Amino acid sequence: MVNSYQMETQAKTCQNCKKEFPIEPDDVSFYEMMHVPAPTFCPDCRLQRRLSYRNERALYKIKCALCSKDTFSIAEQGKPFTMYCADCWYGDDWDRFQYGRDYDFSRPFMAQFKELYQVVPVRARFVTSGANLVNSDFTNLVSYLKNCYLIYNSDYDEYCSYGNEIQSSKDCIDCMMVETCESCYQCLNCQKCYRAFFSVDCESSNDIWFSKNLSGCNDCFGCVNLRKKSYHIFNQPYTKEAYEKKIQELKGFTLAKAQEFWLQHPHKYIHGRQNTNVSGDYINHSKDVRNTFVATEAQNCKYCMWLLIKPVKDCWDYTEYGDGAERVIDSLTSGLGVSDVRYSSFMVKEVYDASYSGDCQLSKNIFGCVGLKNAQYCILNKQYSKEEYEALVPKIIQHMNDMPYQDAKGREYKYGEFFPIEMSRFAYNETNAQEFFPLTKEQALVKGYRWKDFEEKAHMPTKKWDEAYGLNDIVLCQAWDEDSTKAQEHNCTKAFRLTDYELQFYQRFDLPLPRQCPNTRHFERSKLRNPFKLWDRTCAKCEAPIRTSYAPERPEIVYCEECYQGEVM
Repeated sequence: MVNSYQMETQAKTCQNCKKEFPIEPDDVSFYEMMHVPAPTFCPDCRLQRRLSYRNERALYKIKCALCSKDTFSIAEQGKPFTMYCADCWYGDDWDRFQYGRDYDFSRPFMAQFKELYQVVPVRARFVTSGANLVNSDFTNLVSYLKNCYLIYNSDYDEYCSYGNEIQSSKDCIDCMMVETCESCYQCLNCQKCYRAFFSVDCESSNDIWFSKNLSGCNDCFGCVNLRKKSYHIFNQPYTKEAYEKKIQELKGFTLAKAQEFWLQHPHKYIHGRQNTNVSGDYINHSKDVRNTFVATEAQNCKYCMWLLIKPVKDCWDYTEYGDGAERVIDSLTSGLGVSDVRYSSFMVKEVYDASYSGDCQLSKNIFGCVGLKNAQYCILNKQYSKEEYEALVPKIIQHMNDMPYQDAKGREYKYGEFFPIEMSRFAYNETNAQEFFPLTKEQALVKGYRWKDFEEKAHMPTKKWDEAYGLNDIVLCQAWDEDSTKAQEHNCTKAFRLTDYELQFYQRFDLPLPRQCPNTRHFERSKLRNPFKLWDRTCAKCEAPIRTSYAPERPEIVYCEECYQGEVM
């Protein structure tokens, strides 16, 4: 099944974007270990394809098709999928094998899988089994939450709202990529911080405002690159009394002004700590990790993203989750002890040796299955004996190569490629693919992707964003007021209102009330994070070559590791 490779970099042309991409010796070794061929799509197109199967933020109100209870869902009921609430979907009141079917060697595998994928009931939103969500219904891709609202891709949090990629945190609002933080607002990429506001890339710091890349600091305002400092404003020391007086004079200070100050100071080429042989960005405590973004305690991984729950080992083209995952290739949102997972999505909790499957748990030795639980030796949701399964799978793989599926634009899918974008349950602009690989409606339709036209909310605002407003007001979003057409590009909700807890938070820390809806705030906050892409440039100090997520045309002063440590540390 695996071609013999020469251990040298090979150039291939992506069948999707037609650009050249490399197959490097470490890729070859991994593909041989996983017994799979090299891909025919480039890394970016592979990521875009996986992300098109992941709807994070578009939620709908529906009734569960099994118990009829109201719930929130990643898709509208019956369009075209049958949606079950999480309790029903994880339960045993429906037969996952009733959808099983024989394999048909007269038709491409992907066409048969698509039919199965469309009829098996879908979990309304992604929460793990026994995830213990307390008063946290309006969330998605989460587990173990208490009193959380509109947070996504997050776990083990309490009293958090309007954020994503939040781990083990409490009382955080409008944050992204924070871990073990408490009472933080408008923060990005912060760890172990307490009372941090409008700050990025900070760790183990308390009572900081408008600051960047602080470590072990407290009571700092508008600072950058400080270590174990207290009572500093714009990197200048103050007495405690002078500091407290001065920050009162800085009321109305904005993040834009802080960013101007940050640009005067060097930035390390990578956001990361305690790594060995890594490339990418936002990587911590990892080893031998390449072209990967947002990972902690990962080892021997490449082309990965959002490895949020540690550890992860031996994974290629793996997007989101972790928690003990090993030997995963070209798969999405899978974790909790999974291993030997190939070209699959949403495989959770002790799934072993699974290929081309989706939404399965506690299963092993499955191929082309959907929604299975406690199963083994299954193909297209049909049960086989061990001997029958092991004899049939190689024949199906050969059939996938002999009769590849072709999508609407003629792209071929043999064994070794993830599912086509056209088979996704979602319109392209409902998914994370639109966030990281934005397309216009016309571009998406030309490529053969589905598109959902924007539907303006029926909100009737009682106040504008620049007027004084309170708890019961419906507030017109600033983005919609200034340019409603442009606001639609990031799914602005047109208007918003405060929650009780949110208002108490703003009052407790003397924060201004928001002027934008949660979707617009997410869109603006995302701009503070570097893109998940690498460029070649040189260190601004020693001119050594570096590979970094800071594009060459950006204004930051970017240093290599050695120069940064020498000047900042």
